[in-house]
Amino acid sequence: MKKNRMLRFVLAHRQFLLAVLHGVLIVGAILVAFLLRFEYTVPAEEASRLTAVLWLALVVKLPVFVLRRHDRGWWQYSGIVDLQRLAGSNVLASALFAAAAMAAMGPGFPRSIFVIDFLLCFLATAGLRFSVRVYREGLGRDRQAKGPVKGMLIYGAGQAGLSIAKEIRSNPSLGYDVIGLLDDSPAKQGATLAGATVLGTGREAALIVEMARRSHRPVAEILIAMPSAGAAQMREAVANCRSAGVPFKTIPGVGEMLTGKVLTSQIREVSVVDLLGREPVELDEAMIREQLQGRCVLVTGAGGSIGSEICRQVAGYDPRRLVLLDQAESDLFRIHLELLERYSEERLAPAVADICDPARLEELIRYHEVDVIVHAAAYKHVPMMECHLFEAVRNNVIGTYNLVEAAARHGVSRFLMISTDKAVNPTNIMGLTKRVAELIVTSKPGLQGKTEYVAVRFGNVLGSNGSVIPLFRKQIAAGGPITVTHPEMQRYFMTIPEAVQLVLQASAMGKGAEIFVLDMGEPVKILDLAQNMARLSGKTPGVDIEIRYTGLRPGEKLFEELSMEGEDFQPTHHNKIKIYRGRRMARSQMREWVGQVRRAVTLRDEGHLLGLLKDLVPEYQPSGRYREILAELQQVHPSSRSVSIV
Repeated sequence: MKKNRMLRFVLAHRQFLLAVLHGVLIVGAILVAFLLRFEYTVPAEEASRLTAVLWLALVVKLPVFVLRRHDRGWWQYSGIVDLQRLAGSNVLASALFAAAAMAAMGPGFPRSIFVIDFLLCFLATAGLRFSVRVYREGLGRDRQAKGPVKGMLIYGAGQAGLSIAKEIRSNPSLGYDVIGLLDDSPAKQGATLAGATVLGTGREAALIVEMARRSHRPVAEILIAMPSAGAAQMREAVANCRSAGVPFKTIPGVGEMLTGKVLTSQIREVSVVDLLGREPVELDEAMIREQLQGRCVLVTGAGGSIGSEICRQVAGYDPRRLVLLDQAESDLFRIHLELLERYSEERLAPAVADICDPARLEELIRYHEVDVIVHAAAYKHVPMMECHLFEAVRNNVIGTYNLVEAAARHGVSRFLMISTDKAVNPTNIMGLTKRVAELIVTSKPGLQGKTEYVAVRFGNVLGSNGSVIPLFRKQIAAGGPITVTHPEMQRYFMTIPEAVQLVLQASAMGKGAEIFVLDMGEPVKILDLAQNMARLSGKTPGVDIEIRYTGLRPGEKLFEELSMEGEDFQPTHHNKIKIYRGRRMARSQMREWVGQVRRAVTLRDEGHLLGLLKDLVPEYQPSGRYREILAELQQVHPSSRSVSIV
């Protein structure tokens, strides 16, 4: 209790006590300076002036330390910047003291005292500060640590690794002890950086861990501190850590670290995203803000994985209102509740609606005076849509057409549709309907059209609903097997936030009737993805967990494409966004074609519907029974082309 009362008293009067302490150091420095100058025997005539000099030094120098706020710092965090500020304050204080002493005492006052006093005062003030830090990081570590201290190897002796080492050393309560560093640079081998020694390269991790165990300082964890590492570097680092046989974690990439959090609070498990090595996206935020700020934005499919991220990012650009449209009310409720934690209720408008209901769409766009539509609602699962032709067409084709027409009638300024790489030379119903949706969005609206329509095409996103990563994670947790369709299957991948950032950037760049294609990087083998996820879970593929090949499902390709023959490529000022312009159809013709599609869907006429879709998308290559239906249709009507596309 006494100790707690004393601590509360010190904290309550901290600034006053620190000012008193500075005063004691100032007086002590003058006394010692006099003793040193006169070799510990001060002459009588100088001793008579000592009291006046002490008061003069206190009156002149103490206000300098107070005004420069040296009574407000926390000494256990003192660093080079604090040392520089302290040196400057001592120079200023000593100069003012020398000027005042010369004026008051005359030219006969020993000038060497000023120099000795400056040196002593600087050493005393600096030494006191850094002694607190030395105690905290050295002698006080064991007393301050909570629970057992775990040994840590830091993989990467760059700026991030050194910052982590310094933070762990300055904060014993974290419960870590930095045993050493690993780095592949030959120049750093054996060097001591931030108080830790570079013990070897990454490939020597297993040997170093074993040596640490024998020396009774076992390594409990390895931290990969390479935020700018590419995919290949990260995979090598993970392999080296796995060979050492101890748990390992990482810190985020450069883009994530800009959140301003303390480095140690960002330590997390290595994820498959790290192994893909996606570069941070550079955005022209001013351009995006100009398109969204102060406007009403309607997002369809707002409860889905892509739609919800669009809502999060759009809300950050200060729209006048954000209308969240989805027919799944539970998903819509979740994203609305999440956004309410950061934004006012007046700016958010959840709307339970179906894009296949044109009257409801008209009502929402008119009531909210919508300026921008981001269309992310779609049926997207390939195997599922292969069995549900009418539902896929009704939602992805007719629903998109309803939105396009409603946007045109109400003068919406900008319309953006999310498309997919499966729309390129489609081999499945989902890709076919999305290609039709692209043609609807980019069709010629006529002279009165004011809306700028664009589509953005990209591949798979990591962690989206129904994607392979959640499926693999669930299979690994269950002990396997991990199901992979084919050992050579490849897909393009990007993260959900990255995809949405580029979508918004493309939307701001659009001039109308364009298809934007996002740079997806290098394609990734699904087998490699499955094996990496197994390894990150501590399992060896083929030994601890089975990988089972299930074969290609109807409509699936081994490789996806991002553009098709006949599309003109145009670069943009953004290195991750390209524009493709292809064939277009007049809106009046599209209206007639959609009318025929509606009738075919209503009558459940599968053959006629497939014929209409094949007419519009001749590059469609069906499989299974759809191939047979179209082949039979072609025999009956060899020239069934009913639409004209230019």
